[in-house]
Amino acid sequence: MTEFSLIELGKRLGQLVLSLFVLLVVTFVIGRVMPTDPVGAIVGELADPAALEAMRARLGLDLPLYQQFWIYLMGLLHGDLGNAILTGNPVMQDLRAAFPATLELATLAVILSTLIGVPLGMTAAFFRDTWIDRLARILSLVGHSIPVFWFGIVGLVIFYASLSWVGGPGRVDIYLEGLVEPRTGLLLIDSLWAGDWEVFRSAVHHIILPAAILAYSAMAYITRMTRSFTLEQLNQDYVVAARAKGASNWRILAGHILPNIAVQLVTILAISYGSLLEGAVVTEIVFSWPGIGQYMTNALMIGDMNAILATTLIIGAIFMMLNFLSDLAYLVLDPRTREVAS
Repeated sequence: MTEFSLIELGKRLGQLVLSLFVLLVVTFVIGRVMPTDPVGAIVGELADPAALEAMRARLGLDLPLYQQFWIYLMGLLHGDLGNAILTGNPVMQDLRAAFPATLELATLAVILSTLIGVPLGMTAAFFRDTWIDRLARILSLVGHSIPVFWFGIVGLVIFYASLSWVGGPGRVDIYLEGLVEPRTGLLLIDSLWAGDWEVFRSAVHHIILPAAILAYSAMAYITRMTRSFTLEQLNQDYVVAARAKGASNWRILAGHILPNIAVQLVTILAISYGSLLEGAVVTEIVFSWPGIGQYMTNALMIGDMNAILATTLIIGAIFMMLNFLSDLAYLVLDPRTREVAS
């Protein structure tokens, strides 16, 4: 790795650490100034005032805000995010159990959206103003305009309740829950690892609809941006030269245009992935998906501030990490960015 690359990497890491710290401060302050009283959520709003004050002192909520933040920061650095009111477990333990479900759902969704959105956007741009282009634009418009939860409800009514093509709420049929050891937390992988094909088929049956709905939402954005990138490249001299040489449409798209828009696509896909992890909250509620989104929603309902802070930090940190990795990909894939930065 060159000296410049190490310096640039150090700068990006410094920006990432600073951004994470600012996120932590803002999230903590908002959590403390919210009208919800975590003490009341623990002992009950009608509890004796002395009991409320005793619990407040036990949790350190009677200390100045800066001291509370310092205690929370030290606990965070040691992997201690406090205990959740909802489950009574350490928040970190709950997150380790819930996050793989969200990760599995969002990962499958971003794979589906990429496999469909990138080719569709490139094809729509190449055959501009044809029926393919109009279809792609309509699909993108609908995907941007209609809320995900509406698609989820309609999808359950049609494909689950009426046609029985997919599984219902949850990750797997109830009678199959707990049969597979959670080695990775990703049920599709764990069931394959265990060789339990019944659990695997049930998991696929349950994940396909929420993943497809999330994928459609992301695909609308990916298709629109890919079409825009491709239209810009179609006006370049190298495309005209490739056509003059008799290159096929497939060769022009896959062999010439795709490598030139790869750097831009990296950022778009990173943003989409982060948005899916964040946007899975609504989908998880509709499908009773036991992921971090549903965990955060349940925490909000009872004012569980430890769980709310932790999930907010996790989602924000993931989004920042994806942006950081996309910036690194820029430096690796496009030498021009290194020249500009220097």
